[in-house]
Amino acid sequence: MPITLSHLRRYAIARSLFKPTTLKRAIEKLGFVQADPIRAPARAQDLTLRHRVKEYRAGDLERRYPKLGLEEDFFVNYGFLPRVHHALMHPRTVRIKFTPTRSKQAEAVLAFVRERGIVHPREVDAHFSHGRVTNWFGGTSNASTQLLNQMHYRGLLRVARRDSGVRVYEVREPEPAVTSQMAEAAEMAAAAKMDALVDVIVHKYAPLPASTLGSLVYFLRYGAPQWTKERSAALARAKLRLGHARVEGIDWYWPAAENPQSRRWRPDDAVRLLTPFDPVVWDRRRFELFWNWAYRFEAYTPAPKRKLGYYALPLLWHERVIGWGNITVAGGRLNASFGYTDGRAPRNPAFRAGLDLELNRLRAFLKTEN
Repeated sequence: MPITLSHLRRYAIARSLFKPTTLKRAIEKLGFVQADPIRAPARAQDLTLRHRVKEYRAGDLERRYPKLGLEEDFFVNYGFLPRVHHALMHPRTVRIKFTPTRSKQAEAVLAFVRERGIVHPREVDAHFSHGRVTNWFGGTSNASTQLLNQMHYRGLLRVARRDSGVRVYEVREPEPAVTSQMAEAAEMAAAAKMDALVDVIVHKYAPLPASTLGSLVYFLRYGAPQWTKERSAALARAKLRLGHARVEGIDWYWPAAENPQSRRWRPDDAVRLLTPFDPVVWDRRRFELFWNWAYRFEAYTPAPKRKLGYYALPLLWHERVIGWGNITVAGGRLNASFGYTDGRAPRNPAFRAGLDLELNRLRAFLKTEN
């Protein structure tokens, strides 16, 4: 029997929303967790992990990060990933080199951080007084913070932890006990590393329409700019080794060892509110193919032009995304409002019961009283 869009939809949901496990194991299974600073009602990384980690609470990743063997870094976007995946992208060579002046500043900051051990950006700013610069939003930010970000991206520093969401840095030293996996990653040729990075992408986001696979491989210019010229060949090799089918005129790809038609891919009947960055809904092309409506992330859309809300959370029930929810917390109370693609909530009592359970899970996750 040929693979259908229904097979792919069920496969996408069930493989991503696996049985909740430990925090470390969940991140290893995902391969990468995208980060976003907006809290509505919690950061994207927390909203992603709450569905996949037993008894997860908002902020658990930040609190436990120093002991999890993870790194913060750019991959196809910015987030958290196991060190074995991080090692595939380093040493990273950037296109734009430091000016002589900037290089001297970086050397001085590196010596300062090495002497202090772990430093908050405000300590660097207080010591060096680098001033302020224009950021990419068009506003201004501390020049010291920008320099720390650049040094982190170049692999000179690593994020040691976060304090109230702010990255705190230490010098990136050679690992004292390099695992065999990390040693192997460091010795791999560029083509092999690119293939491994593409496999991380596919493992997280499968099944992927060909256009999305191409876009994500293109986005590796953030994580591995030194191999920009390798991307086209890496994409071509991926298409040869991955599982593949043409469904309703679109080519789809997934890990070769998996079968989208398998009965193991059965979404449960739970109701879930997903972050816009959740791998189930991240790909807007796939979203429209699966659910026949256009979800839009509107946090940066002027309020009068918003249709769904500032941080609308896609509302998944079984294998359908039937609407969206906007969640806020005020005075310790969780407030929820919903919109539905059919114009009203399903009348099925199972949906109402499932939604109540999801709101109770959110209250526990956010530690609200009611």
